[in-house]
Amino acid sequence: MNLFQQYSLMQKSNALRYAIVAMLSLLLYACVSQNGPVVTIKSIETGLSSEIAPEYQKKIDEIKRNAASQSKDSQLYQVIESTHNMLVSDYLKLHPETLNRDKVDYKVGGYDVLSITVYEEADLSRSHVRVAADGYISFPLIGRMKVDNLNTSEIEQLITQKLMEGQFLFDAHVSVMVEEYRSKQYLVLGSVKAPGKYYLREQERFLDAISRSKGIDFEQGGKQAMIVRTENQNTEYERKIVIRIDLEGLLNGSDQQSNIPLQDNDVLYFPKPEFFYIIGQVKNPGSYPYLQKKVTLVEAISMAGGFTQIAARNRTRIIRVENGIEKIIEVKVDAITNSGKKGQDVTVQPEDVIVVPESFF
Repeated sequence: MNLFQQYSLMQKSNALRYAIVAMLSLLLYACVSQNGPVVTIKSIETGLSSEIAPEYQKKIDEIKRNAASQSKDSQLYQVIESTHNMLVSDYLKLHPETLNRDKVDYKVGGYDVLSITVYEEADLSRSHVRVAADGYISFPLIGRMKVDNLNTSEIEQLITQKLMEGQFLFDAHVSVMVEEYRSKQYLVLGSVKAPGKYYLREQERFLDAISRSKGIDFEQGGKQAMIVRTENQNTEYERKIVIRIDLEGLLNGSDQQSNIPLQDNDVLYFPKPEFFYIIGQVKNPGSYPYLQKKVTLVEAISMAGGFTQIAARNRTRIIRVENGIEKIIEVKVDAITNSGKKGQDVTVQPEDVIVVPESFF
């Protein structure tokens, strides 16, 4: 017998083995899977070594190490987890004035750059007037005057008044514009193409920030975003809150109220998606981004291309850690897909490891 004939015989033997395994698995399911619970949960306090085959245990340990090495920003997550979180709708109920923020003019601050025009006296007009750190500017005939926390209309009135009080110019017509915004800023982090610090402009909103940071990196980004906001800054009542944004709804136009105005020192965070993992007897084992609000076990198996022919479908397991306790959730998948028990399908959570072992037969 030549090598080609040997290889053909081996291939036929493997095909016959798969067919026998599939038939025996179906017979086993018909005999025993109808009885007992579809889902069984077991807490593990001393590790998985006695519950999971060594080759799968090794892979699970590798997944855990990789996840730990790619840990998220610890300081930011500490703030997010320890801070009061709310939806945009809840925030707007507490701060209805936010809806009218377009009617609120920008307040000038230190390091902003102004352009000041006096129409009656061109020699008094000045461009590139930088506001000092203490909030003062210098202007001809007037000298130093404080403009910090004033809008441009109020600065116009102040200059007109000072020129009149000094008897330099009566009924002056003054125009003030902000040339460069430098006093206020916000930070964009996470899965955007150009993360970093940006100076806050007049009436800037959440979608403006996405545009300035070159858009979302959808290959890395999920469907949620958040604003970490500091309220009552520089007072004894200062506190941080987290406003959660339905990013998908905002971008498709169904949740325009999430396009809220930005404030000084906001941190906009676009978290990268969390993952779940599938190992064992599926056609495409690996890591899968958790981009949907809900992914069931059957859907996850489908995402991985389905079971192989030698999969022990009714011994599919989910390895999960909840409140520091490791759990094994064993699921009879055929009972869900073939027996009309879809209501018992298990929802996958981020960081879950789905293990599909090989059949005994």
